[in-house]
Amino acid sequence: MKLSVIKQRTLWWTVSILITMVGIIAMGLSWQQFQAPLRPGLDFVGGTRLQLTRDCAQPQVCDTSLQTAQVREVLTPLGLEASSIQVVGDDRQSLSIRTKTLDVEQRAQLQDTLEEALGPFDPQSIQIDSVGPVIGQQLFASGLLALLVAFAGIVVYLSLRFQLDYAVFAIVALFHDVFITLSIFAILGLTLGVEVDSLFIVALLTIVGFSVNDTVVIYDRIRETIKLHPQMHIDEVVDDSVRQTLTRSINTTLTTVLTLISIVLFGGDTLKFFALALIVGFISGAYSSIFIASTLLALWREKSGHAIATPASDPLPDQPDSVV
Repeated sequence: MKLSVIKQRTLWWTVSILITMVGIIAMGLSWQQFQAPLRPGLDFVGGTRLQLTRDCAQPQVCDTSLQTAQVREVLTPLGLEASSIQVVGDDRQSLSIRTKTLDVEQRAQLQDTLEEALGPFDPQSIQIDSVGPVIGQQLFASGLLALLVAFAGIVVYLSLRFQLDYAVFAIVALFHDVFITLSIFAILGLTLGVEVDSLFIVALLTIVGFSVNDTVVIYDRIRETIKLHPQMHIDEVVDDSVRQTLTRSINTTLTTVLTLISIVLFGGDTLKFFALALIVGFISGAYSSIFIASTLLALWREKSGHAIATPASDPLPDQPDSVV
């Protein structure tokens, strides 16, 4: 049975709309909790983050696992009860605490109080990061500007290489991919406490570049098919073009995702969620290139009276000697 993306386009659009609605709900809940659509990391809101691990080499220190409520009781007398606390690690002996911005003396006092209540920490595991709120806002603004510039550049490039309607629906597909990634991380922020940082912006920019690459391949094939068969209906053109590029799209995405899965499994905490964002975005990009951008282009051409490039009653244009 041949794949027909046009015949089943209502199904593809429904799937995307349902995922989008779930994403909107997740972002709304995130906004209520964090005053942002995603759980913001230290890079964006500023503050001080301490990462500590108990020194389990010493006797009886790690007999019990750490509890969030226990840590919060320690922070309350210091006026830090509103801090974000995460107990991490399989053995639950590590802490990640994000507080308001602390000076050197306050950080030392916090560390001493935690050690007194929870036991000694491994000196090699202690990591303290501080980011001012102004720098966080600048990072967010710069990341947003980079995304907008990327979108604008893609519109200009695709308008010159193809036509304006090709560019518009490619951007719709890109928004789809970015939104799906944001939605997944909104859910992860609510359920697992996953924060987004400046690496997440890098991941979004990478997703935009990868996704549009798949869309351009399908668009190229659509344009070639229209040149060779100007009397073919746009629905048939799109179906044929998608079928011809489907294997290439799946293979490219699959090999890339397999590499990223290895980074998620073995790349450490710093790169794990960066790679996860890329996996979500790349899979969404392959999906939107095949099922969203191409089907919307076909619908638009049909509704605007350009379903057939050259009607049978019109003289055919000169055929190219070859199509590259």
